[in-house]
Amino acid sequence: METTAKTEDQSEKKKKETKKPTNQTTVFRVTFLTLAASLTVPLLGVTVLLDCPIDPQPISLKEPPLLTGVLEPNINLRKAERLWENQLVGPESIVNIGDVLFTGTADGKIIKIEDGEIQTIARIGHGPCGTREDEPTCGRPLGIRVGPNNTLFVADAYYGLYEVNPGTGETKVLVSTKTLIEGQKLSFVNDLTVTQDGRKIYFTDSSSKWQRRDYLFLIMEGTDDGRLLEYDTVTKEVKVLMVGLRFPNGVQLSPAEDFVLVQETTMARIRRYYVSGLMKGGADMFVENMPGLPDNIRLSSSGGYWVAMSAVRPNPGFSLLDFLSEKPWIKRMIFKLLSQETVTKFVPKYSLVVELSETGSYRRSFHDPNGVTVAYVSEAHEHNGYLYLGSFRSPFICRLNLQHV
Repeated sequence: METTAKTEDQSEKKKKETKKPTNQTTVFRVTFLTLAASLTVPLLGVTVLLDCPIDPQPISLKEPPLLTGVLEPNINLRKAERLWENQLVGPESIVNIGDVLFTGTADGKIIKIEDGEIQTIARIGHGPCGTREDEPTCGRPLGIRVGPNNTLFVADAYYGLYEVNPGTGETKVLVSTKTLIEGQKLSFVNDLTVTQDGRKIYFTDSSSKWQRRDYLFLIMEGTDDGRLLEYDTVTKEVKVLMVGLRFPNGVQLSPAEDFVLVQETTMARIRRYYVSGLMKGGADMFVENMPGLPDNIRLSSSGGYWVAMSAVRPNPGFSLLDFLSEKPWIKRMIFKLLSQETVTKFVPKYSLVVELSETGSYRRSFHDPNGVTVAYVSEAHEHNGYLYLGSFRSPFICRLNLQHV
């Protein structure tokens, strides 16, 4: 009997010992959930009440291509040298006349670099410059090309299409953003390509809604109001060739000048528009589902094309763009709470340049994972065996010796 009573007492004692941590756990859970709710509910309430600057649309992207074969990651871009570091900022696009280089910078200047010396030759806008708010008045020269008689053609994001005399610095407006083109304004003039005779200029307007300073809004919203246009330097007429493009960016005439390639940044692809021949006026896909977001495109000496990408879609790996593409509700939450500059910090700093063949297949690729040497690359301009690498925000130009890669 005594043994039985002792056993029952021990059993009751064990039950009490078991209940004690269970009660503590319950108290912890209730406290944690109460605290979480007290933080989450107001946050959700504020998030619902806050305005979102964008109205994102779901975008359907294919699974990014595997980074294998000629796309295999490497560190070839780290072999580049930085030139004129901290002497210029944001040299987006680069051209040369002989050995003299020309580019446009983030402070609205068009500069020339001769014998290693930097000189400002023109300015389309006016100061002050330096902040995001200043851009619309300061101006932002983006695409730049050399035309006949060594004149420069410049696409300024805020002012329009200009002709610049590199000797005198005289500027002449060709297409002003103040002029409506087929009832639609030009808000983000981006890049241009010119026929050898200088008669036709093909250029992109990335959006009629968003300006260059809001390029991240343009990408994340998936706005499809970009256009490819044609300017005739003789008749002074502007024609719209393509509409419905999502962030049309860099443009390049083919060597035979029978078609124009248009980089559609948001969709990670290159479209082709035929400007002569039997298919004139038609369009098709040149390269689809690229491994990154294409910026500018330029001819390569092999008859193909250099494509610069400032952001990649890693596979294997995690691609933020692809993850968010069909989740507009997450995009709304993000931009209700965070600025464009803050969101940009979450984009991996990975630079990629690919060379395409004349038919659009990949020939080779140069990488800089983490952007150690080459960062925010916007263009690859080939000259005398080197690739001069432009950037939309870095304070330098990089030069890569093609014989060393």
